[in-house]
Amino acid sequence: MSYFAAALARTPRGWTARELDLDGASDVDELAERVRDLDDEAETALLLVEEDDEYVAIMRVDADADEPRVFVSDAHAADSYPVAELFADGVEELDTDEGDDDEDDTPGHDSEPLGDADLLADLGTSRRELIALVMHEGTLPADVISEVCERAGCLDALETLRGA
Repeated sequence: MSYFAAALARTPRGWTARELDLDGASDVDELAERVRDLDDEAETALLLVEEDDEYVAIMRVDADADEPRVFVSDAHAADSYPVAELFADGVEELDTDEGDDDEDDTPGHDSEPLGDADLLADLGTSRRELIALVMHEGTLPADVISEVCERAGCLDALETLRGA
């Protein structure tokens, strides 16, 4: 299993990007600290992750906010991918089957987006647009990352990082 994790930081000088190693991270707070350490001048930083063309995970860390904001395109990926599980565990509230007494309760997550879909709204991708992007049949996680970066104005930094 291989993942691509791009950390992008918006500073007064513009966007900068670095590939981030997520190995050894124990939770979302630790990931957020790694993202915060990228640039002391960052107003906003994003961590964009895709793994094996299965899911995209997005974390947003703002200088004026204590808690990171997290979105995962496919909550079911948390059942198979440890990195996705880190992100899914960082979402405060999962949808549960309240009052549903089905005997067919299987452990794991539904194959639906999870988390704060509004996290990119002020960066050009509304909640509705983000959900539409990740739910569109045939759209790869890397395509979602490129699209949200283009809308946020950091596609050049991402492409430089990818070596495109």
